[in-house]
Parts: sequence; structure tokens; C-alpha cells
Amino acid sequence: MNTLNKKATIHILIVDDDEDDYFILKQYINNIEGQDFVIDWCYNYKEAEEKICEGKYHLYFIDYRLGARTGLQLIQDSIKKNCEEPFILLTGNGNHAIDLMAMESGAVDYLVKNELSKEKLERCIRYSLERANSMKALKTNERKFRNIFERSKDMVFIADEQLRFSELNNASIALLGYERSILLSKSLYDFLDNKMEVAFIKHQLNSSGDVSDKEVEITTKNGEKKQCTLTVSRETDIKGEGYIQGILHDISLLKKTEKDTLLLEKLNVAGRLVRIMAHEVRNPLSNIMLSAEQLERAVDDPEAKTCLAIINRNSNRIGNLISELLNSSRRDPVSVEKKSLQTILDETLEAAIDRIKLRDIALERDYLTEPAWVMADDEKLKIAFLNIIINAVEAVPEKEGKLIVALKKKDTQYVVSIEDNGCGISEENLPQVFEPYFTSKQNGMGLGLASTLNILQSHNASYNVQSSLDKGTVFHLFFNIV
Repeated sequence: MNTLNKKATIHILIVDDDEDDYFILKQYINNIEGQDFVIDWCYNYKEAEEKICEGKYHLYFIDYRLGARTGLQLIQDSIKKNCEEPFILLTGNGNHAIDLMAMESGAVDYLVKNELSKEKLERCIRYSLERANSMKALKTNERKFRNIFERSKDMVFIADEQLRFSELNNASIALLGYERSILLSKSLYDFLDNKMEVAFIKHQLNSSGDVSDKEVEITTKNGEKKQCTLTVSRETDIKGEGYIQGILHDISLLKKTEKDTLLLEKLNVAGRLVRIMAHEVRNPLSNIMLSAEQLERAVDDPEAKTCLAIINRNSNRIGNLISELLNSSRRDPVSVEKKSLQTILDETLEAAIDRIKLRDIALERDYLTEPAWVMADDEKLKIAFLNIIINAVEAVPEKEGKLIVALKKKDTQYVVSIEDNGCGISEENLPQVFEPYFTSKQNGMGLGLASTLNILQSHNASYNVQSSLDKGTVFHLFFNIV
């Protein structure tokens, strides 16, 4: 005969309103060899419920009949109160229906009193304790992995074959912007605009059953585009039913940092080239201008003087262009003070008001009511804002143009938004808007927004640009709150 754990004493509670049945069952149990038992008895439903909740016992034998109530009710009520120890239901007569109800209620076994024996009880107790230990281990692991699931900063989800969500962690709500109840009616595909990405994911799941670290772009509830890496795999549960588990990792900040670093490197390279070019061009240019000045004093011929005037005028223009290039590539030190963003924006708009009125553009301001204090060099920040506003004014249609300047608070930052309903920027050009010498204007030099970027970076401000062709553009500028 297999024996139980010889090292530990097993505490058992018998709940039965018949004392004779209690003594018989106790005798059978005490006759089991090689194991120490401590057996208590309880005949009252309420008292039994209290004892079970104390958690002092390893095992419970519950009679089916307990006066006005049943042992099934006691088992159900105890499990609801997080009792994890095993229950064995006892009944006077064998009944298949009661057997099924016992299992459904949470009992680990079912015994008929008039069929009891020492051997049967030994097997029942051993099986029940082993099963309880296994269930506890499973629940411990479930709690551990559930904790990882819920606390993960990444979106972790379970879905069906069409990637319709059936389970989500809290990070999913934060990433996508929807409440859990709404997300559970959606598919991951609903957040992917790129049809090629959708087709690729479907193909991979059908062919190999998994997708690993696939870069995708999702659109959140508020229309924000976020770069993420997606890992999904097809799995099978214990019932043999298939499901998809996945992780969506937001790499938007990483991508933005990479983009800003690359852009900064480009600006530094451009700055070095400009300084070299300025040095190499200004020396011969100075000689040309000095020579032209000498000749102008020495000659009286009107035609010669006209040619010299052309030389002087174009030499000055070249000199001014060199100065403008140098200014755009130079990151001047800023002198910051505590300033109100509302005041800076209003003064910037005042500087641009003539252009706005001449083109008959509708101007809308939407500011926070309380002062938005930041550490800023207000004169330089006005130049940065003005460059964006002028671009917006030039992009919108005359008399139908609309310019919205907004100031909001988001977490630990103030967000300045400059939005227009102009011609927009194409998707391929959008990443280049702040690059020096990039412009879509016929006579532009591409220095305005490059200068703006220098000013924003000197203020530790970040940015985000969203645009659609023929619909408009919005610049979001983020400043740390003082």
C-alpha cells in the first residue's frame, strides 16, 4: 500500500451532522498506517464555514446533508472565500448527479459512506492532497505570470486567429488609448493602416505560426502614429484550441531619439561645411570688393561704373548669404529666464499679424487659462515660432486659410500646437522638414526650420509633426514645465 507523507501531521476537519458517521470515518482514517492525523469534527454549517476560513486544516470531508443546507453550498461558499485546500464530499447513497455536482462545485472527490474502507480513504486522501499541491503550484505560477503580464510596460495580449483581442494588460489601454471593454471588441489589424504590414503578418502566421520583432506603425485613438515592434505566435491551450499571444513594444521614443541624433549629426556636418566654405569664399570675395572699390574711384566711364556697381551689389549679396548660412548653422548660447508661453506666442503672432491679415486668414487661439511658465530665451523662441507660423501662412489658401495656435498641458509638459489647413507635406518629405537646405519653396533656402530646430534643442524642447497632403499640417512642440 502506498503511504502518505510520514513527516507531516495531516489536519482534517469532518463536517457531518451525524456524530456516529463522524466516529466511523475517524476510525477508518486513524487506521491508515504510517501517517499521523489530527481530526476535528463540526456539525454546524456556520461554525464549519468559520473554521474553514481559518485555514488550519489540510483536508475537509463534507457531508452532503447539513440540515437545511447542503455540503455543496458549503464547498461553493468556502471556495469563493479563497479556500484552496481540498474538499471531499460524503453522501449516504451513490448518485451520479450528485457526483457531477460535487465536481462542478469544486470538490476533488466523492465518497459513498456505506462503501468506505481504509484503503479507499488512503487513496482518496493521498490523491486529494497531491492534486491540491499541484493546483496550488499552478495557481502560484499563474499569479506570478499574471503579475508579469499586468505590470509589463509593453502591450501583452491574447487574441484569436483574426487577432481580435480576448485578453489585454493595462499597458494596452495606455498605448492604444481605448478602454478595455472597447478594445475587447477590436482586432490588432484595426490599428494598422499599412495594408502590406497586415498581409505580411497574416502570411507569416499562416506559414510559420509566428512573427518576431516586426516593425509596424499603429494609429492610436487620438490619431497619433506610433512605431512599435510586434511579436506574435500561434499557441494551443489544454483543450487543443488555438489562440494567438503577442507583445507590442513601443519604440517611438527610441526612433525619435535616433532621428534627432541623425539630424543633429547632419546639422553639425552642414555647419562645418558652411564655416569652411565661408572662410574660403570670403577671402577672395573681400579682394574682389576692395578691387572694385579702388576701380570705382579710378574710372570715369559710365559703362564701367555700371559694371562695378553690379560687381559690388552681387558681392554684397554673396556676403549676406554667407552670413545667413553661418547664422543658421550656429547654435548661439541662450539666456533663459522664467517666461510665459502665452506672452511669447502672442508677441510672435503680433509680429506676423500683417501677413495673416493680408491673406485674409482666420486666426484662432486656444490657450490654457493659467500662465504656462517655462525657462526660455523669449527672443529666440519667438524666432522659432515665427518661422513655423510664416510657413503655415504661406501654405494656406488665401481667404480660405485657417491658422490655429493652441497651448495645452500634458503630464509634465506644455504642448504648443501650430495647425494650418494648407497644402500639407508629403509623407516622403515629412522626415526632412528640419534638415538644412531642404525646401519645397521655389525661392527658399531651407534655413528657417533648421534654425528653428537649433533653438528648440537649445531649450531642451522636443517636437512632432503631422501632415496630410491637401489637408494641412500641425507642429507639436513640447516644453518642460518649470
